[in-house]
Amino acid sequence: MPAVRNNPLKPRCRWIARELMPAAMAGPIQRPLHRSMLIAMLLLASCAGPVAFGLQMPKPQKHESRREIDQLEETWRNAVLKANTAAMDGLLADDYMAITASGTLQTKDQALESLRSGRMHLTTLDISDRKVRFYGTTALVTSLAEVQGTTGDGDVSGSYRYTRVYVRGATGAWKIVSFEVSKIIRDPGEHNEHK
Repeated sequence: MPAVRNNPLKPRCRWIARELMPAAMAGPIQRPLHRSMLIAMLLLASCAGPVAFGLQMPKPQKHESRREIDQLEETWRNAVLKANTAAMDGLLADDYMAITASGTLQTKDQALESLRSGRMHLTTLDISDRKVRFYGTTALVTSLAEVQGTTGDGDVSGSYRYTRVYVRGATGAWKIVSFEVSKIIRDPGEHNEHK
């Protein structure tokens, strides 16, 4: 685990470490884990947060990972628009699972076949409002997509919100493991604030 420059513990956690832990450990050693020691350890662990468990990425690594995810998102966008199944195959994990806008589950093989056959054909895919969050070796991407095109279910033109989950594998490569999309239903008089 990388060294942390500042003490990552919050002030109340430092108090727990300074005051409760020594008091809890002052009891007889031969006794089983004593309740106050157990409580002090649980409190300390709960407020140590993501740094203590290696879930917080150092800033340079987070910046580089964000750049990688942005590039992968653009690769995904281009693969969809150009029906590039080879590029899509490289992006999706073998156990990839999607939930489509109609609520059906879609495996990697089904997604690739839909792209290959032309069953899914998008002519416009404009992405905005992208947010990327990291949780260890997992990246969660949410975005707004303005879409024009068709699928086997008919015209799918409209506005969508999606969530895509990437996981960094043992080789260091990011793979898409999950995707979920929901169509935004607007009232006829409502304005789109993202355009």
